[in-house]
Amino acid sequence: MIESSLTSLGAKVVLVASSDENHPPENIIDGNTKTFWMSTGMFPQEFIIHFPEPTNIGTVTVDSYNVKHLKIEKNTSQNASQFEPVAEKEFESTEGHLQSNAITLNGCSATHLRFIITAGYDHFVSVHRIIQLPSICLLLTEHKIDAN
Repeated sequence: MIESSLTSLGAKVVLVASSDENHPPENIIDGNTKTFWMSTGMFPQEFIIHFPEPTNIGTVTVDSYNVKHLKIEKNTSQNASQFEPVAEKEFESTEGHLQSNAITLNGCSATHLRFIITAGYDHFVSVHRIIQLPSICLLLTEHKIDAN
């Protein structure tokens, strides 16, 4: 299976709710699991990814740690406003293991996707990568960051 970073496909992170200068939001889409964006605590946390043209998206696979509840919204305009909900999922706690959840977006067309983490099992989350597969699936990886 061929994987491409969203950066190489022209996608950009255009908004994040919080940022740590050592773990910037661009790391979400660089395709590298060794780099990541880290939240600064408190919920909700969100980020918006902009695609250079309308993109059909079938499934989002979310590999995460400590995410309790996630909403995904989309829009089809060139501005990151007026989003409509496309999916929502409650995640189970996995105590020390990554959560893996496939979320179907039914081939929706979007120029922006907004990921909103409304609750977590801990104060901090990190997003390591979102990759686009040939079937327009996305992989979102989050990992627990020790606050100490």
